[in-house]
Amino acid sequence: MKRKIAVLGATGSIGKSTLDVLASYPDDFEVVLLSANRDLQKLLLASRVYPSAKLALADIGLASTADAGPISFWGPEGLLQAIRESGAQIVVNGIAGSPGLLPSLTALETGADLALANKETIVMAGPLAFALAKEHHCRIIPVDSEHSAVFQLLEAHGPDALEEIILTASGGPFRQYTKEQLEQVTLTDALAHPTWNMGGKITIDSASLANKGLEVIEAVRLFAVNPDRVKVLVHPQSYVHSMIRLKEGSLYAQMSRPDMRVPIHNALFWPEIRHCKFGRLDLAGQALTFEQPNEDLFPMLPLAYKAADLGMGYPVAYNAADEEAVAAFMNGQISFTDIGRVVAEVLQSQWPCEELVLQSILDVDTRARITAKKAIKEHSR
Repeated sequence: MKRKIAVLGATGSIGKSTLDVLASYPDDFEVVLLSANRDLQKLLLASRVYPSAKLALADIGLASTADAGPISFWGPEGLLQAIRESGAQIVVNGIAGSPGLLPSLTALETGADLALANKETIVMAGPLAFALAKEHHCRIIPVDSEHSAVFQLLEAHGPDALEEIILTASGGPFRQYTKEQLEQVTLTDALAHPTWNMGGKITIDSASLANKGLEVIEAVRLFAVNPDRVKVLVHPQSYVHSMIRLKEGSLYAQMSRPDMRVPIHNALFWPEIRHCKFGRLDLAGQALTFEQPNEDLFPMLPLAYKAADLGMGYPVAYNAADEEAVAAFMNGQISFTDIGRVVAEVLQSQWPCEELVLQSILDVDTRARITAKKAIKEHSR
């Protein structure tokens, strides 16, 4: 029996990798929904392979274009309706940023398993998402390569044996830069990631280590551990995706080539282990190196630990401030190093939040963005 699957963010990096995986398993999955933000032509191209899939586009401004006919659902609300009506048994959420939150929660409300690449869902509303998954008897399966790795390692060894989680980071393009060099970083520099091919915002987050900061918060929530039990090591080769240390001292690592099709494949078939042709790694002749991240030069990482420690609405505020600051950097309003300054200023405020109440989460998000925009204005060039 084929499992019905919805792919959200089908034209982005995660979505395209998901469709690549699905193409290898036509007898296992039926694609019932494809969504995109604004890339209508790429969505229509993807739909040629899956002509029975419903299509949803977030950018309602394109509804009047000549090619809009095949689109069944428009705008953010239309996407939520599409998820509810799709009958999907598994939803892959590859939407970038906070716009992925409500689609994740809606998918869980339908009882679909959630293959989650949208880390903001857990950062902003982890407790709420877990409660919905429990209520509707469905599963949240991480697709981020780091959390997928930890997920698999804990499946093998059990959470009771865990001492600490070690997330790896490529270090981005600036890991050997000085403070003076970081002050001069351009948008073009920041978009040149040495290992992964990703969207613009997440590439900049990787350069600033904000992406790793979000992943620290996500790991704390996904695996129910205190922040001091989540470590980060810079590993430029990106072959080791994460490690766990057990209480008896042993380290266990999950390794593959840096290919998002591997964690996507694992999420789609979990708990079954199926043959995977992607990301196979031959260690012969390879060198693996690890180093501590420079938290003085990359403050987004220690700021994430601060947000994780404080809890409540602080992770929401961290994410909102980062999204606003990155957008301002991409628009030329602030410098690369101002991203960390803006987020630090936002986290100086108080951010109470009822973590199981969606409106409380959204209120914090709104207020944090207002605060961030004020800080951006002060730092504008």
